[in-house]
Amino acid sequence: MSQPSGADLVALNASFRRILRAENKSERTVTAYTDAVRLLAGFLAQRGDPLTVTAVTRDHIAAFIADQLDRLKPATAHNRYRGLRAFFKWAVNEGELRVSPMVGMNPPQIPEEPPPVLGDDQLRRLLKACEGRDFPARRDTAIIRLLMDTGIRVSECAGIVFDDLDLDDQVVRVLGKGRRERAVPFGRKTTLALDRYLRARAGQPHAHLPNLWIGRAGAMTPSGVYQVVADRGASVGLRLHPHQLRHTFADSWLGAGGTEGDLMRLAGWKSRAMLDRYAKATAERRAREAYRRMTLGDRI
Repeated sequence: MSQPSGADLVALNASFRRILRAENKSERTVTAYTDAVRLLAGFLAQRGDPLTVTAVTRDHIAAFIADQLDRLKPATAHNRYRGLRAFFKWAVNEGELRVSPMVGMNPPQIPEEPPPVLGDDQLRRLLKACEGRDFPARRDTAIIRLLMDTGIRVSECAGIVFDDLDLDDQVVRVLGKGRRERAVPFGRKTTLALDRYLRARAGQPHAHLPNLWIGRAGAMTPSGVYQVVADRGASVGLRLHPHQLRHTFADSWLGAGGTEGDLMRLAGWKSRAMLDRYAKATAERRAREAYRRMTLGDRI
């Protein structure tokens, strides 16, 4: 069977973007996958290689991934690999290719690095940075406590609307990856912080908006939530990003004896891949702490 004549990578990438959106992939996934194809096309063009999809070989992709590894983190190169694998699989299904050039290829290895986890003293410093009774202080305290208490993603936090929040039952509904909805509980201190924020919010110019989080310009975006955490952390000497609060939540849950199955549901993980990474990275430390609590010799 002969190979199809071959369409241009850039033109196919536009169609690939449309199908990803039609499949309800998150915008982050759409961007990551199509960026991988765009960057591959740029890499091939710079080398003077053909840009038709049928002309792309395994050697081309291996050279591109090697170039990514030379300049970027292994995790980034791994994400590029995943994007290209999805693209060429789609091209085969669409009849643009007979066989993917990535058949038999293995993804680049990601060195195991423990996810950054915040200690209790760091969390207290972060909350202290939000002290005050003005609107930004009330809002930022509520945002940080909610992220700490639930481990939700920044995009999930930014997407919360009033109807998602139930302060009496202490639960919030969030829309996760793949537009999968889940209910996440939170504690009493977060409830009080949210209640104070809502009272302060009522007098703000954008109080009529359905979005839970508002700022000077209106509804807050994921970038705005990210900036709140980064800026409050920087003010007390902490260089951090909101995902560290998600890491910290997962570590705290497992350290307190919470089950891995419950953590998967709360964190919105569909597969065990991320759970295994979080659990394995901090398992040794948790085992040492458990030993100190339960050592037989010290009890006798």
